[in-house]
Amino acid sequence: MKKLLDGQVVEWKSLGEVIRLEKGKQLNKEQLLEDGFYPAYNGGISFSGFTDSYNYNENTIIISQGGASAGFVNFVTTKFYANAHCYVVLPKLEIVINRYVYHFLKLNQESLTNKQHGAGIPALRTVEILDIPIPIPPIHVQSEIVRVLDNFTELTAELTAELTAELTARKKQYTFYRDKLLTFEDGEVEWKSLGEVTEFTNGKGHENDIEDDGKYIVVNSKFISTNGTVAKYSNEQICPLFCNDILIVMSDLPNGKALAKTFFVEENDKYTLNQRIGGIRVKDSNQLFPKFLNYILNRTPQLLKFDDGASQTNLRKDQIRGVKIPIPPLAEQERIVAILDKFDALTTSLTSGLPREIELRQKQYAYYRDLLLSFPKVESEA
Repeated sequence: MKKLLDGQVVEWKSLGEVIRLEKGKQLNKEQLLEDGFYPAYNGGISFSGFTDSYNYNENTIIISQGGASAGFVNFVTTKFYANAHCYVVLPKLEIVINRYVYHFLKLNQESLTNKQHGAGIPALRTVEILDIPIPIPPIHVQSEIVRVLDNFTELTAELTAELTAELTARKKQYTFYRDKLLTFEDGEVEWKSLGEVTEFTNGKGHENDIEDDGKYIVVNSKFISTNGTVAKYSNEQICPLFCNDILIVMSDLPNGKALAKTFFVEENDKYTLNQRIGGIRVKDSNQLFPKFLNYILNRTPQLLKFDDGASQTNLRKDQIRGVKIPIPPLAEQERIVAILDKFDALTTSLTSGLPREIELRQKQYAYYRDLLLSFPKVESEA
C-alpha cells in the first residue's frame, strides 16, 4: 500500500461529499409478480418479488432502510426496482469507484445496523450514512484495493458454488441408493405393520421444565428438523429415551419438512421426549435391526400422504403403527445400514463443512478489507 500511495496523502471526506443517496419509490403489492424481468428490493438482503419495470441499472449499491435488516449493504448486478425501504448509493465516479464504496460500506455495515432508531419498526436515517468519514486514495489505488477484495469475493462465490454442487450431487446419490436399497417387491420379503414389531410411546410436555443448563436434551420437532443443532434442555427426564430408540415428528405445518422426520438415539441417559414426538422401540432386535427401521421410517411416503398441504398435519398413533415395514433377513438389514451410514456420513460432513468453509472465506475477506481500507487520518494544521 505504501508503494501504491508513493508518498501521496490520503484525503478524508464525508460519504455525503462523494455519493448521492436516493430512496426507492413505493411499489404496491399488486405490482409484484412471482416471476418477471426485474427483481424488486424493499430492503437489502433479498428481493421480495419481480416487476415489469425498473428504476435503477445494474451494478448498483443498495442499503436496507428499515426493518430487522436496516443497515445491510448489497450490490445488485441486474437492473432492479428499489422500493420505499431501500436506499440507493450513487457514487460520484470522478472521485470514487463504485466497488470501492461498496467494500467500504461493507466495512461499516455492522456500525450502520447498530444505528437503527425508532420504537416500532427500526429504521436508518440518511444522516447516519452520509456523515460516515471515508478515505479517498487516488483512483489507481482504489482500483487495486477493489481488485484484491473482488478476488476474495469471487473465490468465496466459486467455492460456495462448487461445494453446493457437490453436496447436491451427494444428496441425489444418497437418495437414489436409499430408495433402491429400501425398495422390495411383493413376495420378496415378509411385511409387517409397525405396531406388530415395535412399542410406541407418546412424548410429554416439558414447557415448565426448560432450563438453559439442563442435563437432558428435550427432543422436540425443532431438534429433529435441525438434525440436533437447535436444542432445549431440562433437568427432568420426564419421558426417558434409550439407545436404539427411534423418534418421529408427528405434527407439522402444511408442506413442512419435519413431518415424519426421524432421529435415532445412540446414547442412554441423554434425552427426554417432548409431546407430539413419537417414541418407537423395536421389540425383537434379532428380527428387526433398529437402525434399518430408522431408515425405513424417515420421511416415509406412507405418513407424508396425510399432509393435505392446506392445514396442520397431526399424525395419529394408529396411523404410525399402521405403517408397513419390510423384514428382510437380519444380515441383509445390517448390510443396507452399513451402506447408507457411509452415504449419510459423507452428506453430513459436506453439509456441516459448507458453512464452516464459507465462514472462513468471509473472515479472510474481512481481514484484508479491514487492512486495505485502514488509512491513517492526517491531522489538520492549526
